[in-house]
Amino acid sequence: MSGYDRPIGPWPRKEPPAGAIRLISPEELRAWILFEDERLLVLNKPGDIVCHPSKAGPWSSLVGAAREYLGGGAVHLIFRLDRETSGVVLIAKDELTSALLQRLTLKRRYAKIYHALLVGELAGETIVDQPLGPDYSGPVAAKTCVVPVGQGKPAVTRYTPLIAGGGFTLARVATETGRKHQIRAHAQWLGYPLVGDKIYGPDQRLFLEFIETGWTPALEGRLLLPRQALHCSAIELAMAGEALVFRSGLPDDLVEFATKRIGGAVGPVLAAL
Repeated sequence: MSGYDRPIGPWPRKEPPAGAIRLISPEELRAWILFEDERLLVLNKPGDIVCHPSKAGPWSSLVGAAREYLGGGAVHLIFRLDRETSGVVLIAKDELTSALLQRLTLKRRYAKIYHALLVGELAGETIVDQPLGPDYSGPVAAKTCVVPVGQGKPAVTRYTPLIAGGGFTLARVATETGRKHQIRAHAQWLGYPLVGDKIYGPDQRLFLEFIETGWTPALEGRLLLPRQALHCSAIELAMAGEALVFRSGLPDDLVEFATKRIGGAVGPVLAAL
């Protein structure tokens, strides 16, 4: 495999050191609620929280914490986000709602809007229509990449620059397909990777370094942010004839980076998000 041993998975199998596991408090979870009714729980996931349950107990993942919050019954995650991606997450409270939403996803009868900070100044709106498949060129098995037509799954991503400066771009991103790591892989192929992306940024081996050492000054010098600068800002869908829109503003860490690196002109743009 191009000089590498067998690729590893996306996260280390070894046990993390004591105190390193991020646990969610009940108060935090309640503060993340964007919307709740008898069918849905909509949460604003921070960038340092995993979606799926882990071995560290229910309060170590968004789904586990939501299950505890709702009294221990089954919950159904509809749209997952990568570990370091923040933003809107939908959880169905019952099987019927889950089945309905899953049908909407299969038929692409919904819209997801993201905002991202890109390395480089993107000049204009760009649509990437390139298939994605596994990347066998390096040591990270989770990585995908653009592949020749017929060798992967179709993927379409639209990047719309809102403001650029200082060597960076704040972009609105919309996906017409829902492939694994789609926004990140297409951004890398385009030549404008996401700020802070350990796998699709300057060198995927930085990801391996991170899982061995944690966040260090050396990694900060290469990646600039401790997580990929990607935020799911809105999910729009129609359920049972009702139009639903759930929104979440850009989180503080991305606002701070954009303000510092792009400059004062970014203020009005951020205020309009």
